[in-house]
Amino acid sequence: MSDLQARFDEAVAQSKTLPERPDNLTLLRIYALYKQGTEGDVSGARPGAMDFVGRAKFDAWEMLKGKSKEDVQQAYVELIETLKQG
Repeated sequence: MSDLQARFDEAVAQSKTLPERPDNLTLLRIYALYKQGTEGDVSGARPGAMDFVGRAKFDAWEMLKGKSKEDVQQAYVELIETLKQG
């Protein structure tokens, strides 16, 4: 396991114990970075207009399309570090 992968895995664990719940836009960013860092580019159909949450998640993930796994994992680690500091 690479050092970055280990730091990413640790950040994922830490994301569940943040001192404060992040705002919705930050939660979407966390979700999108996680999905891109673990699954790669978004796939499938965009959720319908009435599925507000699903659509927001899909759109946030889609904005990272083409970004490398390493880049988004590093961004995820940095974001969680910032959030841990409050």
